[in-house]
Amino acid sequence: MYSPNSNRRQFLSATGTAFAALMASGCMTRGAALSGGNSSFSDYGPLLPDPAGMLDLPEGFSYRVLSSLGDMMSDGGNVPDKADGMGCLDIGNGEIALVRNHELVPSDDAGGPIAKGFGTHNGQIVPGGTTNIVLDANTLEVKRQMRTLGGTIRNCSGGVTPWGSWISCEEAPTGPGQLYGDGLAVNHGWAFEVPGNAIGLVDPTPLRAMGRFNHEAVCVDPETGYVYQTEDRNDGVLYRFIPDVPGQLSEGGRLQAMVIDTLPDTRNWEGADMAVGQAFSVRWIDLDNVEAPEDDLRTRAAAQGATLIARGEGIHMGSDDLFFCSTSGGAMKLGQIFRFVPGRGAGPDQVELFFESESPDQFNYGDNLCAAPNGHLLICEDQYTEVVDNYIRGITPSGQPYAFARLRMQTELAGGCFSPDRKWFFVNAYAPTRTLAITGPWAE
Repeated sequence: MYSPNSNRRQFLSATGTAFAALMASGCMTRGAALSGGNSSFSDYGPLLPDPAGMLDLPEGFSYRVLSSLGDMMSDGGNVPDKADGMGCLDIGNGEIALVRNHELVPSDDAGGPIAKGFGTHNGQIVPGGTTNIVLDANTLEVKRQMRTLGGTIRNCSGGVTPWGSWISCEEAPTGPGQLYGDGLAVNHGWAFEVPGNAIGLVDPTPLRAMGRFNHEAVCVDPETGYVYQTEDRNDGVLYRFIPDVPGQLSEGGRLQAMVIDTLPDTRNWEGADMAVGQAFSVRWIDLDNVEAPEDDLRTRAAAQGATLIARGEGIHMGSDDLFFCSTSGGAMKLGQIFRFVPGRGAGPDQVELFFESESPDQFNYGDNLCAAPNGHLLICEDQYTEVVDNYIRGITPSGQPYAFARLRMQTELAGGCFSPDRKWFFVNAYAPTRTLAITGPWAE
């Protein structure tokens, strides 16, 4: 059973103690305007062209490719395409595991036969799911790779748990007679749990009490065991799941949606309703019929007063607060980042708009995010332009953006996460699949 207190230290080590530095550095008050110049904050310096034409990085940083589309895996299959969200977990014995989503749809290649899975399409197990990459924690030698979840659709993002697993989320509330034709056998749009130490395909159990919707990402508060979930819809909401048994999500619980009584809409599309740095108290409303066969969970939540968020995507938990992205929020519809502080019984939960992009050069459609060892946020871009030019953007504790890396491949960046020792930053190039490990002078 999960014990929040006994697992707290291990969880923070694995997912980002740097948020304590972020708070201590003054992220709650920011005097400088986001549109100001970059002379008032530090970054890692200019990006240097990559001779291999894959990823430009600042001086002192380097990367290596750990896994690529088509690589032979230990289970006899091949690495599938569309690598998306990802988490890193310490699995003991000097090993760490990357649990990697593959956002595959029924028409995509699975990388080989899947022995068992959640759902089928025209009698064939659908190809979405996860692969685990087991690495030597010191050398990053790839020791084994294998498929660990099958039969799911569009596994976009998710999040790690304090008890050593990855929650993989379907961004596909579809089912028989809906999207992908009449060949689907079951309803999709669930979250699934995959242990970091899985040695093969897990039994795919949908976490139905966590809701059926256009799932994106999750994070777990290590103090309470509450699970926060984002929804990739223009009229999405922020969900909170309170498990009946903390750490045992399949045992059921209560699903809720966030309400800001004085602010029904955070998107700022029709005006600056939510100013950068302004904090709001929030409350939560219970939701019913959370399996939502009509894919109407968000609209029913909004009808009860839930506050709207534009395409909630990446979410990341630190020690005492969490950050999440709104991909298309803001007056320019280029993206927002929110900071959420759980009250944990000492007071009301609070949320503030931490950053809102004013130009594509600052930030363009943020997706997955995490914290670097120096307390800066690192955000993977997933812009929709004719010529794709995605960056990993940094955001300082004072809310100043800068470019940390530039992907030269015509695809998105996804799955950014750090190793438990904070030396390596792992990230995916979506298609063709590339999983990269970046190292350098993070603390400088």
